[in-house]
Amino acid sequence: MSVKNKSIYAILGILNILPSSGYDIKKYCDNVLSGFWNENFGHIYPTLKKMLADGTIEIMSKGKNEKKIQYKITSRGEQALDHWFLEETKLQPVRSEFMLKLFFSSHQPKEKVLQMIEKYKKVHQDKLEKYRVMEMDLEKGIEDISSERAKYIKATLRSGILSHEATIRWCNETIEEIC
Repeated sequence: MSVKNKSIYAILGILNILPSSGYDIKKYCDNVLSGFWNENFGHIYPTLKKMLADGTIEIMSKGKNEKKIQYKITSRGEQALDHWFLEETKLQPVRSEFMLKLFFSSHQPKEKVLQMIEKYKKVHQDKLEKYRVMEMDLEKGIEDISSERAKYIKATLRSGILSHEATIRWCNETIEEIC
């Protein structure tokens, strides 16, 4: 069984919201989806090329700059997105360098391990703060987002908030246990 390129669906989902350039897709991933999905330019552009070839997207227009091509989803792309949505979602394998280091850190000085956990906790505190700001902005009402779509955005934000809160609590418990 071949592995499906899930990036196709991230791109189709973005283009289903609004036509975008490859650069705009990357920005959307970085600014909106980064809590649960990431893409890089080296993967976006080859995927766009493949999607053009299979007819799930088409070129809408080229901007003033010939290099900035706007893509839009086609009806075939909408069908692919709908079909993917109905497929069973499989859990992705977790790869956490932090957890790998922690698992093997019994031979390290306690101070280094505690410092590593504190840094990890700080990253999650910063992300939590970013999510809370996004949540407040969403509650104020973002004019270009329908109230129906806002429900789903809020659900993903809450997942991120609760996940970071749990990680911060876990860090505090682990620090206490190690001390």
